[in-house]
Amino acid sequence: MKRAAIIAGLALLSVPVIAQTPPAGSGTQVVNPFRGVMQDRSSHSPDEALFVEKCGMCHRQMGMGTVLLARRMAPALARLEARDDLTADYVTQAARQGIGNMPRIRRGEVSDAQMARIAAYLAKGKTP
Repeated sequence: MKRAAIIAGLALLSVPVIAQTPPAGSGTQVVNPFRGVMQDRSSHSPDEALFVEKCGMCHRQMGMGTVLLARRMAPALARLEARDDLTADYVTQAARQGIGNMPRIRRGEVSDAQMARIAAYLAKGKTP
């Protein structure tokens, strides 16, 4: 009985696998399975573009950071860009030290100069 199972298994290994290719011209399509919503990756300034590149995957629409913050505060304030109560120092400290579920962001990932630009963008010019 064991011998028959082994032989059947080996026979399956020798069957050629027919690769299925997508239809011509279909291209690669990335679709968000959550209600068809796609994350906005647009920007209107160099500092916003830097925020989108370094932080947007978590802190824009449908990002993990935004979703988690929406559980703890008013959903309208969960998107960092929508807030008007953030200071540059707070943003920098939260990013460098980590806060809640957010891991700390090291200088190898985001330089001090880049962090200053991102923090100023989110603080909208506010100082402590």
